[in-house]
Amino acid sequence: MFVISVTYLTSLDQLEPHVLAHRAFLREQYGRGMLLMSGRMVPPDGGIIIANAETRAEVEELVRQDPFHIAGVARYEITEFVPSMTADALAAFREG
Repeated sequence: MFVISVTYLTSLDQLEPHVLAHRAFLREQYGRGMLLMSGRMVPPDGGIIIANAETRAEVEELVRQDPFHIAGVARYEITEFVPSMTADALAAFREG
């Protein structure tokens, strides 16, 4: 499991032209089962994405395909973790 922390490198006005493509990309990844949740940070200076992937390399490739990355308007930090406790609705994702 991975947490992807996205930091915007530009103003929201300059980010806006890329938002529709970014959201379409995220929807596609949800359809593939790669993403579990995502959303904008508060204040809106970035976002968080929770990804379900086998390897870090898969997540790195995912980030490279994100329209925000392609446009150079965001920076990404990837943190891998092993869920040991979850809400019952997420039980399939925890280890042990």
